[in-house]
Amino acid sequence: MTRARLFASLCGLVFFLNLARIIFAPLLDVFIAEFGIGEATAGLIVTLAWVGSASLRLPTGWLLTKVPRHHIVLASGTILAVSSAIAATATTVPHLMAGAFFMGIASGVYFVSANPLLSELYPERVGRAMGIHGGASQIAAVIAAPLVALTLFVDWRLSLWTIAVGAALVTIYTWFAAKRTEMPRAGEADRDFVAGALSEWRLIVTALALVGATVFVWQGVFNFYELYMQSKGLSGRQASAMLTIVFVAGVPSFYVGGDLADRLPHVPYLLGIVGTFSVCLFALTLAEGLLAMVALSAIVGFVIHVLFPAVDTYLLDTLPDSTRASAYAVFSSVWMLTQALGSSVLGAFIEGGYTYDGVFAAAAAFLAASVVVLTALERAGRLPS
Repeated sequence: MTRARLFASLCGLVFFLNLARIIFAPLLDVFIAEFGIGEATAGLIVTLAWVGSASLRLPTGWLLTKVPRHHIVLASGTILAVSSAIAATATTVPHLMAGAFFMGIASGVYFVSANPLLSELYPERVGRAMGIHGGASQIAAVIAAPLVALTLFVDWRLSLWTIAVGAALVTIYTWFAAKRTEMPRAGEADRDFVAGALSEWRLIVTALALVGATVFVWQGVFNFYELYMQSKGLSGRQASAMLTIVFVAGVPSFYVGGDLADRLPHVPYLLGIVGTFSVCLFALTLAEGLLAMVALSAIVGFVIHVLFPAVDTYLLDTLPDSTRASAYAVFSSVWMLTQALGSSVLGAFIEGGYTYDGVFAAAAAFLAASVVVLTALERAGRLPS
């Protein structure tokens, strides 16, 4: 029962941590209007949140060889509460960027410490634990746009204050739950960060090759999804609804994806997800009309969110106790940095005169080509599984 309470508290904490990363996407229009900035600068605000999420993942991995995982989880909740309050009080773009960056740091510190902890709390069903935990984070993505729309009746800053207060309360509850839980001892053998990461370099590089380009593309797609839908002729309200549909579809896909990750061979499963996403993204560039946008938004949202518990399960289920946190921190850091660049790169292409459809079609073709190459390597037995 105590372990279940800790798991529930982590699901609550990841809700606010993911909300902190997602909340900036539906606020892009507000930032452009209020601060008088362009798409590239607005995209940079989002990018800073994700760069922040990547920036301290390596140091956090080193800390995990010295400090219990749940202590770092608690620190991440504290960072989120403080940094969200900083962003909520922003009166200039640099001030807002600083708040976004530190909100990202909180999420990075959390995921590097919490995901190995969860895999050790439930070692027999890593995928299911990742799926439920990811589903809780995805609920935050679902309510991000409606929350922003609701708070705009008062002040857009209220959405950031909600994160600050919620994070503080859940962090306190997590502290009480952790005190009453006997923590797993699986990570005690992981005491050499550099050696642990280097010993698993093939697995880390393989995972990055499988999913790195996909999350780079997805970062740009979802942060500009509302503006993309508007470019296809939808109203602002309809465009916001499309983004919500993308995230709603992700809630069941986390659970389904995690459960399938426990049952299917990891590498072919990941390749199938990436290939399916590339096809769906290309279909989205050809679609016209509201019904087609609704259907494809749901499909794209379901497919892409299956990827996240799948790759976490691939790594955390494959890595031994002696290297799990160290190697996962290295992967997570590089993976998140890859994601972080997507929004600013897309914003730069759009300001440069390229169309959303043209950029997304090219990205879909590149992902499809990468799947062909990686499938050939997997069939030849060149990829670790």
